[in-house]
Amino acid sequence: MATDYGQGYGHVMEADVEDHRGHGSHRGGGRGEGRLGRLPVALRAPLEGRTWRELLYVLLSFPISIVGFVFAVTMLSVGVGLLITFVGIPILALGLTACRGFGFLERVRARTLLGVDVKDPHPLQPRDKGVMAWMGAVLKSGVSWRHVLYALVHMPWAIFSFVVTAVFWTYGWAMLTYPLWFWLFPVYGGQDGIQLYGDDGHRIYLDNPFEIGLTAGTGLLVTLATPWIVRALTTVDRLLVLGLLGPSRLVSRVVELESDRGVVVDTAAADLRRIERDLHDGAQARLVALAMDLGLAKEKLAEDPEAAARMVDEAHGEVKVALQELRDLARGIHPAVLTDRGLDAALSALAARCTVPVEVEVDLAARPAAAIEGIAYFTVSELLQNISKHSGAGRASVDVWKVEDRLMLQVSDDGRGGADVSAGSGLAGLAERLDAVDGILVVESPVGGPTVVTAELPWRG
Repeated sequence: MATDYGQGYGHVMEADVEDHRGHGSHRGGGRGEGRLGRLPVALRAPLEGRTWRELLYVLLSFPISIVGFVFAVTMLSVGVGLLITFVGIPILALGLTACRGFGFLERVRARTLLGVDVKDPHPLQPRDKGVMAWMGAVLKSGVSWRHVLYALVHMPWAIFSFVVTAVFWTYGWAMLTYPLWFWLFPVYGGQDGIQLYGDDGHRIYLDNPFEIGLTAGTGLLVTLATPWIVRALTTVDRLLVLGLLGPSRLVSRVVELESDRGVVVDTAAADLRRIERDLHDGAQARLVALAMDLGLAKEKLAEDPEAAARMVDEAHGEVKVALQELRDLARGIHPAVLTDRGLDAALSALAARCTVPVEVEVDLAARPAAAIEGIAYFTVSELLQNISKHSGAGRASVDVWKVEDRLMLQVSDDGRGGADVSAGSGLAGLAERLDAVDGILVVESPVGGPTVVTAELPWRG
């Protein structure tokens, strides 16, 4: 497989991963928004539910941010001022806890109105029980101080967003609907319309049909532009919520690594149980029977040499079968050809044993780390077994190449397709194993085929 093709596919997979790990998402609307979908985006934006949710978020941010700012400043001022005495410590701890509660409400508001997929930060875990341990955990928690920083930073931004939104929204709709209410000026205001300019000797009013229509047209443009302005403003709010109120990248990485470690431990335990079961049910049982047959042959050696010879001959055949089973078992643990000659030779040996003709192409200038090489080998092995058992394919191919610091594997076949990782099949377990080492598994298998399974692993040379 050519290197440029691998690079292109690698970029596609990276984009796919980013889509799955994206921080924000928006819910779809109801039937009304479905009808609005027939309109151009620029025309339907002021009427979309998303626009009104974002508008409500900006309007609520104004009073909520002021309350949070005042509380945070007061708590910090009183707590830090009283640190000379012991009283300041519990005040700071209680204030930080209250800010964490404020952050929880803000996350709920962001999820509901902005559709931000922000997770709750890691909870406090005091080392010991008691009030002192709890206060120490609160004061040492970076999450607590990030919540205080959010309360301080969000208030000026919320005021700015509120003013900009209120000005554009009110002026836009006011000018757009001006033809409906301009008559109030001559009837109740004593003037011809909105005064555009005036001095001691001259005044300009928007009162003739052309000026009224121009005002309404300008209002239409402002009204159509306002949702996009609000959307840009709330993008900053999304970043603030994700950056200051969500879990830190370090904590998220630790949690992910803990989960991956659990997967690795479970996988290793399952492999040990499989090896033990294979030894007990296969080679061990066969060797026990072999020992019994040799014992019987020994007893018959003096009485019936011919029968003893036949039994020894049968035992010799059993030894060959037992040796083959042990070779297969050893190959399933870690094949010697992989250690000695690398992926190219090991995958070629796999392809030779597959019931479907397999074309193997390995384009690697060097060998990856032994652990990554082993995972790549067993990934291809399991995928080829799936092809042999379930695909009904007439041919298959295996391609291996390197893209920057990633090892790429692609196994394809022309079978019936329909493979699905989410169906709880062996592909799901394979995806978990790859994820445990920061790998990715992407399956493209429409019903009717063909099936293309691509795996991406860290190189770690």
